[in-house]
Amino acid sequence: MFLLAVSVLSASALAYQVLLMRLLSVVLWHHFAAMVISLALLGYGISGTALTLTQDRLRGRISHAYPLGCGLFGVLAPGAFAVAQRVPFHPQEAVWDPWQWAAFGAMYLLLAVPFVLVGGCLGLAFRELRDRIPSLYRADLVGAGAGALGVLGLLFLLPPAECLRVVGAGGFVAAALGAAGLGRRSARGAVPLGVAALGAVVSLGWPASWLEPRPSEFKALSQALRTAGAAVTAEAWSPLGHLAAVESPEVPFRHAPGLSLGCPWDLPPQVALFSDGGFSGTVDRGDGDPRYRDCLPTGLPYRLAERRTVLVLGSGGGLEVQAALAQGAQNVDAVELDRRLLGLLDGPLRPHAGPVYDAPGVAVHAADARAFVARAHRRYDLIQISLLDALGASLAGTQAASESYLYTVEAFGSLLDRLEPGGVVSVTRWLELPPRGALKLFATAVEALERRGVASPGERLALVRTWSTATLLLREGPFPPEELRRLREACGALGYDLEWLPGLSAEEVNRHNVLDRPWLHEGALAILGPGRKAFYRDYKFFVEPATDDRPYFFRSFKWGSLPELLAARGRGGAALVEWASLFAPATLLQALLAGGALILLPLRVLRRAPRGGTGPRVVVYFASLGLGFLLIEISLIQRLTLLLGHPVYAAAATLAAFLAFAGLGSQASARWARSRSRAHALGGAILAVVALTLTYQAAVPWLFTHLAGLPLAARAAVAAGCIAPLAFFLGMPFPLGLQAVAARFPEAVPWVWGINGFASVVSAALAAVLGVHVGLSGVAVIAALLYLVAGWAGRGWREDAP
Repeated sequence: MFLLAVSVLSASALAYQVLLMRLLSVVLWHHFAAMVISLALLGYGISGTALTLTQDRLRGRISHAYPLGCGLFGVLAPGAFAVAQRVPFHPQEAVWDPWQWAAFGAMYLLLAVPFVLVGGCLGLAFRELRDRIPSLYRADLVGAGAGALGVLGLLFLLPPAECLRVVGAGGFVAAALGAAGLGRRSARGAVPLGVAALGAVVSLGWPASWLEPRPSEFKALSQALRTAGAAVTAEAWSPLGHLAAVESPEVPFRHAPGLSLGCPWDLPPQVALFSDGGFSGTVDRGDGDPRYRDCLPTGLPYRLAERRTVLVLGSGGGLEVQAALAQGAQNVDAVELDRRLLGLLDGPLRPHAGPVYDAPGVAVHAADARAFVARAHRRYDLIQISLLDALGASLAGTQAASESYLYTVEAFGSLLDRLEPGGVVSVTRWLELPPRGALKLFATAVEALERRGVASPGERLALVRTWSTATLLLREGPFPPEELRRLREACGALGYDLEWLPGLSAEEVNRHNVLDRPWLHEGALAILGPGRKAFYRDYKFFVEPATDDRPYFFRSFKWGSLPELLAARGRGGAALVEWASLFAPATLLQALLAGGALILLPLRVLRRAPRGGTGPRVVVYFASLGLGFLLIEISLIQRLTLLLGHPVYAAAATLAAFLAFAGLGSQASARWARSRSRAHALGGAILAVVALTLTYQAAVPWLFTHLAGLPLAARAAVAAGCIAPLAFFLGMPFPLGLQAVAARFPEAVPWVWGINGFASVVSAALAAVLGVHVGLSGVAVIAALLYLVAGWAGRGWREDAP
């Protein structure tokens, strides 16, 4: 019964962790989801310190303390989020307002409180029932894995606010099971029943307004709803997030990125679409005039040649699909990741927008763009990547820490493989000044062509600038003279500026939307010339191509430019600082400070660290495991995002497989330690972890290449199967070490639990920083080295001691 209580508590804690990732993506932005892993582990680490300081008081009282801790988790899991989202934290203001960092820290600590309670319950169980450590560790990890998958299914059925109630109820169920498993016989009936009844009352009693996620006032949805008459007309929830359609009859939305300033046609009223509070496109009302689409930069490919087969990636509200049909395309494949959007267009929005995707020749695919391209058998005359994010998001750097596998060198190579002879890839991005994304886009295309053996990539590229966007045309084969002539004529008629074109003269640049200097043209020349590396090094922003190993296309911030930008903040320099890039190292610093102050320092100051069992080798051992485990786990989550198509799916599948199979490894470690010496068992597990970690760096890209065509469930199953051996061996070193410590120094168990927790807190934040700067492969290599260090620290352990 008690093992089941441990599993339920761990399942609730991991469900809460995944749910917080989803909620913070709505309230703030996606990259804050990585912070959740760090704060969860901070809570576990603090619990180790608390248990060490109170071990005399709690000794022998697990039957009372465990149910109480579970019940408090049931109360505070929803409560901590309700309070935290009311902290006045505005990330965009952090560059000039130091109080925002204090608000960030307050939110971080508030959300960690429920995990303190979970960690305390588990740590107490490990200390009081140390003869059952492998079974307890297995129940902990298997339950956690089940919770990661369970909340994914729950999010398909309920909005996050209701899921919070369910998670809270899980804490009370764990309390009831714990009371039944640990209490006296006379209390086994009444106590669990009373706890369960209390849980039902508390879980149902939270006001909906407290738990409903409230997007930051800086998010596009919040700003749009300030428009006169604006209201949400349709919405949907799923694990992919919150989708909302907003319309205003008083001030209609009109969105046309890069529209020619000489366009003679009015834009029709539109319905605006928002995903997780961020702008994600519009839908034209069916009664509007569609001719304005001829004045958009996305229409340029149709002016060069006939396009019979078209692929639109990120089709959203269907603008590019409708434009393709109007230009004579006979077959259009529209790929949209979010199936809910297709449901809204075919349901509540249909009276407004009409049958967006119902035209003959249009095939709609609810799929990830990279996966669809990898499995596609047809070739296309045109592949378009839609511009779905808001201009403000690009300029503010809200996406800088987010990974994207659509704008990498490998992705561009796969797009080129799907083109007919003479076909074109068209990508439009917002224009930032000084240029960042447009130059990185150009550099990515150049490297993709060079990897294919193209000696003169500039002959296959065209770069066009409007007043607000930049469009890259990447052709399968050199541009013929006739298409170059047509492109020049089209840009002249529309008032667009040519920034790169084969044979482009200096006199043709910077003629319509005049800048103080032709930044894009100069950058294109540098990227195509022999001084490319020097240009990358000396340019004030990071514009080197993104790759699948470093899939951070939206990152352009360089730390070396920070002093200059801050010095110019009175002239707008602060606006050029990508605040999203600041919060990864800020989270790491916060993890170090909070972990040191709340986990390690109290023990040293109060001199309560156990005298035995905490030597340097023990500290190195458990710290290395804490650092290495999370680095491996997080790097694999990001790797598997490519295979599974979305970070939420990758996180749930990876966490579930990692924790479930690590739990089985923990159980097996006891038998392995009995059949061999503990040192041999530990050495074998460490070597297996290192070998598998390094092997997976090549295996995951291979899996994507060969399995992208499988359904999502099949890809998830394959991913879990591949993770299983690694996770199995990852589950062994910690319980082997914990058993060794508990055998001679049981009072040191909470202390080493705290050391491991502190290292894990730092590791979760460190992974985000390292991934950007050394790549996912570099993170895996560092993790492998840490496990080798742990193996060295644990060498020669006797059967009963470290």
